[in-house]
Amino acid sequence: MPNGKKPIAALLAAIFAAAVVNIAQAGAREEGRLLTATEVLEEVRAMPDVRLPDTLLAHAYGIAVIPDVTKVAFIFGGRHGNGVLSVRDKLTGPWSNPVFISLTGGSWGFQAGAQSSDIILVFTTKTGIEGIAGGKLTLGADASVATGPVGRQGSAATDMSFNAEIYSYARTRGLFGGVALDGSVISIDRSANGSLYHKSGITATEIFSGQAPAAPATAQRFLERLAQATGTAVRPSPVPQADVPATAGQPPVAPTAEPARTYPLEEQKK
Repeated sequence: MPNGKKPIAALLAAIFAAAVVNIAQAGAREEGRLLTATEVLEEVRAMPDVRLPDTLLAHAYGIAVIPDVTKVAFIFGGRHGNGVLSVRDKLTGPWSNPVFISLTGGSWGFQAGAQSSDIILVFTTKTGIEGIAGGKLTLGADASVATGPVGRQGSAATDMSFNAEIYSYARTRGLFGGVALDGSVISIDRSANGSLYHKSGITATEIFSGQAPAAPATAQRFLERLAQATGTAVRPSPVPQADVPATAGQPPVAPTAEPARTYPLEEQKK
């Protein structure tokens, strides 16, 4: 190879190697978010006196877990965090693969300091999640939000009716209870979804309806904990055709594909 071409080849190789490393790091970062969200679910369920009411969870069409939401304030305040959201098309149905979201909000008034909280949002209607797949949802404006009841009293309070589309919770310094999030905005994290599912431009609708590529094992673990919390079955993983034994004297039968679920959700085009 002529001497002039060696530096160019070395540069291209370095660029390619850096791109591979960045892709691997991005996927690891998103799987780390899933693991943290799973831990939040496990730890909250281990708090029997203040956990989310079973009745409320059983009536959830969507649940978002947003760990380590940071709030910093000095007169003007701001809140931001990244988490995951899973939905279902009926109360007894399986949960969809997780979609990455972000939560951002602001406040004004006499305030100072900083704190970090784990936020959980419980969506009690299908309309409460439609705006998120559309691109973003403003809590309190696009969907009604209320501080969620906790513990045994909370379970009794939610036995009869649900007056809000979303119930919000926060765990701060070991304490768990309802939190006011009016004005906060939930947005789809498209970059994180593309990294986890290894598909650039993938939409929330594709993920919710089961049309996305297979999610990693960390996503399945999150869904298992979510199913346990809400008393629903875990969606079985598809069996590869090669693993299905053939009946003697008959050709092997291909497994029946599960029909794709549909949602009235479409993301806005940019």
